[in-house]
Amino acid sequence: MPLRVTFVAAARSSSLLAERFEDARPLDQAGWDEALRAAHDLVPLAASELRYCSPTPRSRATGDALGYAPLVQLALRDCAMGRWRGLTLGEAMAREPQAVDAWLADPRSTPHGGESLLAFISRVGGWLDTRPVEDGCTVVAVAEPSVIRAALVYALKAPPSTFWNIDVRPLSATTVSGRGGRWHLRCDGIPAQPLRA
Repeated sequence: MPLRVTFVAAARSSSLLAERFEDARPLDQAGWDEALRAAHDLVPLAASELRYCSPTPRSRATGDALGYAPLVQLALRDCAMGRWRGLTLGEAMAREPQAVDAWLADPRSTPHGGESLLAFISRVGGWLDTRPVEDGCTVVAVAEPSVIRAALVYALKAPPSTFWNIDVRPLSATTVSGRGGRWHLRCDGIPAQPLRA
């Protein structure tokens, strides 16, 4: 059996707050409540042999709320955004429109002085490729949505521009299975509920 890595997206801090680059906000009460509501479906992942999380306060708190007691992995940190850290995309666009356009168009660009999208995807993919390869080993990793998008682009060997087309919802679970360099997206759906007349 191949290694199975399930990524769980961190709960959001608040639906009222805009997403920010390298967001270091803690999980607020709304996020805790959201995690507790999702726990029924996600708690079984606590049985995974290895449990990890991104270093963000929100990822750590989500993992704790779900009973994972995850180990922080620095390789699962968000993309380093340099001087745009803490800004929303709109704020960065208002300050440096040409730089944002260049960054969105070229996965190798670093107009913000941080990490390129390509380097970010490679870093997260490197983490994925260095997981233990024991047959049937299961791993759960709570991470920011951007980290999960980077892992999926890497696992599927998709063009870096695909990163912008993947939507990862808070507290969603996404599984890849395989071994270093040979990953497959695994879609485990929740059985459909019968329609009532």
